Amino acid sequence: MTQPEPRKAAHTDLRGWLNHLSATDRLSVIKPGAALEHELAAIAKRLDGKQAAYFPQPGGHAVPVVSGFMSRRAWIAEAMGVPESELLAAFRNAAAEPIPSKEVPQADAPCQQVVHRDPDVRAILPIPTHSEHDNGPYITAGMVIARNPVTGVQNVSINRIQVHAKDRMAILMLPRHLLAFYKEAEKRGQDLPVAVVIGADPLTLLASQAISPIDSDELEVAGALHGGPLRVVRCLTNGVHVPADAEIVIEGRILHDERVAEGPFGEFPKYYSAREQREVIAVDAITHRRSPIFHTIVPAEMEHLLLGSIPREATLLAHLQRSFPNVLDVHLSIGGVGRYHLYVKLRKTHEGQPKNVILGAFGAHYDIKQVIVVDDDVEVHDTQQVEWAVATRFQADRDLVVISGAQGSALDPSTTLGGAQAGQVAPAHEQGISAKMGLDATRPVKYQEHTFTRVRVPGEDSVDLSAWVDAGRHVDFTATGG
Repeated sequence: MTQPEPRKAAHTDLRGWLNHLSATDRLSVIKPGAALEHELAAIAKRLDGKQAAYFPQPGGHAVPVVSGFMSRRAWIAEAMGVPESELLAAFRNAAAEPIPSKEVPQADAPCQQVVHRDPDVRAILPIPTHSEHDNGPYITAGMVIARNPVTGVQNVSINRIQVHAKDRMAILMLPRHLLAFYKEAEKRGQDLPVAVVIGADPLTLLASQAISPIDSDELEVAGALHGGPLRVVRCLTNGVHVPADAEIVIEGRILHDERVAEGPFGEFPKYYSAREQREVIAVDAITHRRSPIFHTIVPAEMEHLLLGSIPREATLLAHLQRSFPNVLDVHLSIGGVGRYHLYVKLRKTHEGQPKNVILGAFGAHYDIKQVIVVDDDVEVHDTQQVEWAVATRFQADRDLVVISGAQGSALDPSTTLGGAQAGQVAPAHEQGISAKMGLDATRPVKYQEHTFTRVRVPGEDSVDLSAWVDAGRHVDFTATGG
């Protein structure tokens, strides 16, 4: 009997993971001097998905910058210590069985080795300007941690943050848990204490994107991915707990009575979001390790897309399997920016079942705009196979599902086209109105003879090429003889 492959040790330390990437030729060290405005992002983008980029002295700044260390699906599985085929199951198990964090004193927290009480964010940290029309420098890999003003339970999310003054930063909050916390604090006439954590280990960064109930602390999901409690420390100026081994922590408050213009900014759909009035973080302190490393995510590239898509896939798979146990796998395609296009692998047992799965997927997350359901002989992580299934098993007049006027992503520019044409920005409650499309690309449960039998050659998957290919032999095709 074949035993399952033992789980390898997870990479629970950022610097250890960077050393591992460097030792396996997956990290490029960039020569000093790359400008923080555009040039750093351009270099990191060219290396995206091939190597992480490490900038020792970007723009002459003493603090180095790293980008792209989670830019391949296989790397993320490797960081978790599991085969790529077990990635979603491992994340799903961690989200289902979180481990409470362990608080440590300041003396044992590397993230508080150096303390700035009256900080100038722009002087202390090397904050890049990424895309051509971005409205200034942005923190793009900052985990924003806040407590529910009602229950005290924390939430972790990654939000884009524009640094526009020495101690002021504008933040985009979508209609999720952080915004709900802020609205509760605002209703009470209070600011919302927060911490922005930059330079977390790869598993904590991944855990921050878990789709969890509102009173679930994603740092506890990080603990489950680590295999033990995550070490956390209390902030110096508020009660938020942050990963003790992080590189940098910005402590502050989202002000209840102040707004500032933020954007445009190049977002994950690979378009710019509009300039709008946003909430403001007032910075109270910055703490960091001695010789810290600043992490930036180049927007809309693989690190950005994968960190968002993999936790969503795990949640969507769990959601669908509760109602449809014969759903086998899901994939949020990179062509659909890791958010909007979902492929579902189904072992179909009844006609009409794929349409039910499509409707279940739309209800699982409002970002989903298109769902394609395929049979269990189609690999959903291979876009070419999915397209083949659509080409040969789908007919629009019987297999298409269209839903108009549903809630979608406010960052999808096609949902705001009407307002853009009128030269106005729609109010928040009207943003993101989207049509949804589902495609049933499955074959009939019963069909005649080999109508839908996939063509295969016996032995194609098992033939040993090394036993047949004569690697040392060359043929001179210009010779006249036999």
